[in-house]
Amino acid sequence: MDKKILTVFTPTYNRESLLPNLYKSLCSQTNHDFLWLIIDDGSQDRTGELVKKWQADGLITIQYHYKENGGMHTGHNSAYELIQTELNVCIDSDDYMPDNAVELILEKWACVVYKDKYAGIIGLDAFTDNSIVGSKIPENLSDGSLSDLYKKYGVTGDKKVILRTDVVKKYPAYPEYKNEKLVPLGTLYTLIGADYSFLYSNDIYCIVDYQPDGSSHTIFRQYKQSPKGFAYARKIHIKYADNLLTKLKGYVNLVSSALFAKDISLAFKGVNPILTILMFPFGTLLYLYIRFKIKK
Repeated sequence: MDKKILTVFTPTYNRESLLPNLYKSLCSQTNHDFLWLIIDDGSQDRTGELVKKWQADGLITIQYHYKENGGMHTGHNSAYELIQTELNVCIDSDDYMPDNAVELILEKWACVVYKDKYAGIIGLDAFTDNSIVGSKIPENLSDGSLSDLYKKYGVTGDKKVILRTDVVKKYPAYPEYKNEKLVPLGTLYTLIGADYSFLYSNDIYCIVDYQPDGSSHTIFRQYKQSPKGFAYARKIHIKYADNLLTKLKGYVNLVSSALFAKDISLAFKGVNPILTILMFPFGTLLYLYIRFKIKK
């Protein structure tokens, strides 16, 4: 098998009906210098059989890895352990890539002289009608972090992050907690962004097929169901907060997560205990508010 430059990886769980659309888009790429890594997170449908057929067809290079169900972040952990190519990008099972996406990614990366300076590329997501998710990246910006885009420059909407594999492997895996299925994926980008810059691009790398429902009900349920995962994320946000207000909000959310986890010590470990105490009443109010919203 020829050495590829890019791995497109897809964590999936019972998405047999959706994967063919992504597969079709990958087969249609104008540049096939990539492999597709499918991380099957314990699917109980016929995903495995479908992938075997595609592998036999030989239209693109496919690597398949089956694991016990653990949630999206555990799928990313497995992918980062397995990936050997220079670059990688996650494309979810309900999304797909424009026909020229791989070509655009590799062309952008090939033009970089001092690659060691960069952790990868940040590009655009678009909806199925080709409209941009959120806003474009200002044309006068060439590089920076993901958080800079949102906090400093007012960019909105999900963006597609292409990562250097050797950089990813320098950072700790997402923690995996018993009976929890979620750790916010953005924590890794925050950690990397503190040490490296990303190249910015207004090329569209991914077509997303979701409808933002804006439902706080779903988000609040996640807060309750994965409190340790969110506590981990809050501590990272606190550490890298660029102003006091953002830091204090992090403490409020951390206290709420600790209460849902029934482990108050979570709100004190690895952070400033004085700020935890000061924000404890507000965190308790948030905890009660979330419980109220979930019951509605």
